[in-house]
Amino acid sequence: MKVANVAIIGTGYVGLSCGACLAHLGHQIVCVDNNRGKVEILNSGIVPIVEARLPELVAEGMSTGRLSFTTDLIRSVAAAEFVMLCLPTPQGMDGSADLTYLHDAVEALKDSLASGSVVITKSTVPIGTYADLVRRIGRVDIDVASNPEFVREGSAVADFLQPDRIIVGASTDAVAQRVAALYENIEAPIVITDPASAETLKYAANGFLALKLTYINSIAAICDAYGADIRDVVKGLSFDPRIGGQFFNPGPGWGGSCFPKDTRALTHIASDGGYEFALLKMAIEVNDLHQQSVADKVIAICDGDVRGKVIAAWGLTFKANTDDIRDSPAIVVVKKLLKLGARMQCFDPTISKVPTEIEGSLLATTALEATTGASALILLTEWAEFASVKPGDVFERMSSPRVVDARNLLDRESWQANGFTYRGVGR
Repeated sequence: MKVANVAIIGTGYVGLSCGACLAHLGHQIVCVDNNRGKVEILNSGIVPIVEARLPELVAEGMSTGRLSFTTDLIRSVAAAEFVMLCLPTPQGMDGSADLTYLHDAVEALKDSLASGSVVITKSTVPIGTYADLVRRIGRVDIDVASNPEFVREGSAVADFLQPDRIIVGASTDAVAQRVAALYENIEAPIVITDPASAETLKYAANGFLALKLTYINSIAAICDAYGADIRDVVKGLSFDPRIGGQFFNPGPGWGGSCFPKDTRALTHIASDGGYEFALLKMAIEVNDLHQQSVADKVIAICDGDVRGKVIAAWGLTFKANTDDIRDSPAIVVVKKLLKLGARMQCFDPTISKVPTEIEGSLLATTALEATTGASALILLTEWAEFASVKPGDVFERMSSPRVVDARNLLDRESWQANGFTYRGVGR
């Protein structure tokens, strides 16, 4: 394998995991960030995000000298054969993707790029960004390519090193093959296509997964209405190869750093192209309604009123094995209950202070502590440790033994045997 010099612009989930994994594959990586404090933390060997195996790979890369961190953008890109843009593309006021970070970085680095280098977008960007970057860079000696990431928070390292596929979008096969060679030591199908198709594919994947989660949450609501068991329904569906069983776990709704902004961005992109993506727009609306329905379960189990009652909440992150609370459905539900006058006592193993979105809540240091004096418990994030808490211990602490399991994580029979009124999702 030919060792490449790669500059990674941005050290968020995508940039940091990408840099550490490429260094693990043997490439020479420099990660660039304009946040000096963050760079200092990384250079001290501390990984500021919760991500399985990432601290180990960062330590490995730094010890071998293949991975470094700096704020020096100009020097880093001048020495790089490949420059990967791993920058945030947050949701703008109109629902479209805000490319300010991307545009600012390109403007700052374009004149310092080494002749013959390739600028690669790994950020999720609107269709047509490739052409826009070619125009902004304005250099015939620089190539641009699209290489979207498909890593999930909580399993980013595994997803990078054992991917389902690698997508490379470029205007020529020669450029595409250069980018694909970065992944030579990874066994996975490589799909080489044009830049616009690569950009479309990323949005298409996230949009479809959001639709799938919305669908199963809707089926769970039907199961609630008729006394069916969503677990058996999902099991039966998973045997159908046309459907499969992944992304079929009902819960409090989807959220996180990608699905909310990407689904809205895709509807905006479609509208700009003259197509009204009614199906995806409805999925977004249904997801919002589903989050409300989870809060309604708590209200119902509390005899129709949560005002002045202590409600324990287990989990605040949008899913387990991450410390990310961006657009977390757990935060949405807690916020709704707070507005109704509930006194929220929350616990999450990765959250050390009360998020600003739910100010007024109390943050417990253990799952059991959060249940002290509670009229109801709601489980919102599927942390494995919650399943091992003994229901008898919870019973002794609560003022009323009632639980809403929004992840279907707990053993219903065990909790009911210990005197709890139990409500799941689709059970």
